[in-house]
Amino acid sequence: MKMQKMFSDFGIEIPSGSTGEIRTTCPECSPHRKKSSEKCLAVNTEKDTWFCHHCGHSGGLHTEKNECRTTEPTYKKPKYQKSDLPEKVIGWFRKRGIPKNVLTDNQIGYGSSFKGKGGIQFPYFKNGVVINVKHRSHDKDFRQEKNAAKCLYRFDAVSKCKGDTLVITEGEIDALSFQTAGFEMVTSIPDGAPSSEAKQFASKFDFLKSAESIFKHYTKIILAVDNDAPGKVAEQELARRIGAEKCYRVRYPSGCKDANDVLVKHGKSSVIQLIEKAMPYPVEGLIGPCDLEREVLNLYDLGPNRGFTTSWPTLDPYYTVKPGEMTIITGIPGAGKSNFVDAMMVNLLTSNDWAFAVFSPENWPPERHLQTILEKIELKPFAKHGRSRERMDRDDIPETLHLINDYFHFIVPPEDLLTVETILEKARVAIFRHGVKGVVIDPWNELDHLFNGRTEAQYLSEKLTKIRRFARMNGVHIWIVAHPKNLLKDTGGKYNPPTMYEISGGAHWRNKADNGICIHRPDYTSDITEVYVQKIRFREVGKIGMVPLRYCSDTGTYSDDKI
Repeated sequence: MKMQKMFSDFGIEIPSGSTGEIRTTCPECSPHRKKSSEKCLAVNTEKDTWFCHHCGHSGGLHTEKNECRTTEPTYKKPKYQKSDLPEKVIGWFRKRGIPKNVLTDNQIGYGSSFKGKGGIQFPYFKNGVVINVKHRSHDKDFRQEKNAAKCLYRFDAVSKCKGDTLVITEGEIDALSFQTAGFEMVTSIPDGAPSSEAKQFASKFDFLKSAESIFKHYTKIILAVDNDAPGKVAEQELARRIGAEKCYRVRYPSGCKDANDVLVKHGKSSVIQLIEKAMPYPVEGLIGPCDLEREVLNLYDLGPNRGFTTSWPTLDPYYTVKPGEMTIITGIPGAGKSNFVDAMMVNLLTSNDWAFAVFSPENWPPERHLQTILEKIELKPFAKHGRSRERMDRDDIPETLHLINDYFHFIVPPEDLLTVETILEKARVAIFRHGVKGVVIDPWNELDHLFNGRTEAQYLSEKLTKIRRFARMNGVHIWIVAHPKNLLKDTGGKYNPPTMYEISGGAHWRNKADNGICIHRPDYTSDITEVYVQKIRFREVGKIGMVPLRYCSDTGTYSDDKI
């Protein structure tokens, strides 16, 4: 009989009962580091995988060396037999304003959920079958069935779409509170809200993939999450994934943190008023001051947020990556524009768990593009160059592809649909399904540009405005690689670093961009690449200046050490 592998079999120690994505020490590099206690190993207990952000050590409990799993995981269906609720549990719900008939409608049970101790059981139905059960103890501990699928709470009920409005809460009891008040089209996210300090919480929203068809039927999505910092994170991510243009948010009465507080303290009519008085989620357009109350107070308390690190410490003072912005990358042919963007994507993946949608026809077919990405992750050449540097191990490739499968999504539309609108449409799908945070268009001149009577400048202004608006509405960062039209040489016959004004289309490239960068190699016999930060719209993101990086041609990576 084959024994199931455990993380401890690989020297990985995680706290008992931990679920989701956690950090711990790496069995490969931590014992040999000065910072031996630094938690550099990211462990995903749902996918049974790990990746070290210091040494690159990676693996999985179920991944074979020569196999790249691309099929959906096999989930275990729990055995759920509804039991009669004890009177004390019915009384507990009654104190929270929720009557017995609502408990019966949702088949809520009670059983030995925590090592023999009792717990409330919330079954998750999908297509008439219980696919998961959430357990809640008296002292507010939660757990779900191991290896079970995730979906929206009351999935079957809200799939019926009676009306145009759907309410999403942060917990089952809040969902039952809306149902108690007479509103049936209400659901809850299965895992609650991520911590406000969490950088890596993409897997918490994997359940959205199965709910895409549900959201299409509702024109109004009300986000009734908790009025606290984690609730704010959940609200932002749900609005980003679903689409802020159809989302609304509630304002709770003073002294209330969630819908159940409102039910207990103010009654059913006040719960319904949460729906009736829900405010449109802020998007570009007309926004009143009260719509931005939370954001203004957050700015007052914490100051403006910097962008995410590029993982090049000398570059960060000049340029960081902020969601909702658009960066233009230019440079003379062969300077390494595409390679620089690829390296930045890998840095953002390893340091901040970002996922990307990539339109890069100059790197097609996609397997050719993956070669350069693998080199930056493995830090070894993909191909045999005849040099002494060790080539990456063929047996490691499937495992690495499996580990990055959720993070890189290539946009490859038909040749007759290479338009800005098509790219943004595909990117929108990737944002909803995979939580994409970065979008790459590389290069601009590979798109089909139909001026239809407009000048190039008019066309460019319209499209760049559309792309920048898309970035802001969807909370993604978009990089556009654009080649310069005019190449100017200095008195010594060498090319000058081009500016955004020298890209075909003129001044709109600089005017519309949030940030502008030129990648330049002044001497191709040298390994120095110069990164010219030519525009920064908001000072908290960076500043104008030049930073040299050392380029490694074997792996296409950059470093800022010893320059």
